[in-house]
Amino acid sequence: METIEVLVGRIGKPHGLRGDVTVDVRTDEPERRFAAGAVLRAEPPRGSHSPLRTLTVSDSRRHQSVLLVRFAEVPDRAAAEAARGILLYADLPADATPDDPDEYYDHQLIGLAAYDLDGTALGEVVSLVHGGAQDLLTVRTPAGRDALVPFVKALVPEVDLAAGRLVVADRPGLVTPLPEDG
Repeated sequence: METIEVLVGRIGKPHGLRGDVTVDVRTDEPERRFAAGAVLRAEPPRGSHSPLRTLTVSDSRRHQSVLLVRFAEVPDRAAAEAARGILLYADLPADATPDDPDEYYDHQLIGLAAYDLDGTALGEVVSLVHGGAQDLLTVRTPAGRDALVPFVKALVPEVDLAAGRLVVADRPGLVTPLPEDG
């Protein structure tokens, strides 16, 4: 069966002394993605010297509203601190879609045509940047310039996968250059 890789979380700060870490959850099924024995691909942040490329979940639990995860490869607090910022990916069936209609996997968004509110073509979504606060769509304009658009409802009010397009509530300087940058 063909699979796709999807982002399911980002390692945050250490919790305690035994290697537990907080995880910024990016999946609608954390109990499944972070179940004991799950193996996730690890992508250290740019500039990191972490050798970790896969992580095996030993245990996970909720502490107040935060997901705490212990990985077999992260034995103590120092290793947990070194793992901070690592993006975690899981394999899913190629035809998988999120349960929430307002959630999308990266592969569903890449390649979509971007239009402004008036229907003017702005470019194409070429990648996603997964930030700590929010995800950013990289829209490549017809002029070849890449613009980062926060992937929030106020700026991306419509995503139509069937039509292969999304709408960006463009503002000068967001995708369209400022007049003085013209």
